Amino acid sequence: MKNRIIFFLVLTIFTITACSYDEECGACFTPPNYFAFSLEDKNTGENLFTNGRFNPDDIEILDVSDRRVEFNFIDENDINLIEIYTIGWQTEIVNYRINIASENIFNLYVDAERLSEDCCSFTRYNKFEIDNAEYSQNPETGIYSILLE
Repeated sequence: MKNRIIFFLVLTIFTITACSYDEECGACFTPPNYFAFSLEDKNTGENLFTNGRFNPDDIEILDVSDRRVEFNFIDENDINLIEIYTIGWQTEIVNYRINIASENIFNLYVDAERLSEDCCSFTRYNKFEIDNAEYSQNPETGIYSILLE
């Protein structure tokens, strides 16, 4: 019985503290950005998954330790994008190799810093690099077009 009273007392104090924190700060959470890549023919602008040159089943994203990295392949309405959504949930530096059928298509380097200021958490990207490929970014959508011969 004594343990139950102590448990409820601790739970009540925690709840009161959490509520006052929420009232003071409000709900402020900004998830990190995801990175989306379209692989395109440099001359025609055609998506290389749409035209059949690449198969989405052959995509492999590896970190420096050769561990597989989670990603989504978005094929709805033939958009055919590679989306990496795991970067920036914590302070980290990532070095990824994006391969298709064991061929290195490009390398991705991101220095991400997870911060909390004024009760809000967010990610600041200190450095972003795409190596081994020419690319451009659509300023409206944020999608990176990797331009290949």
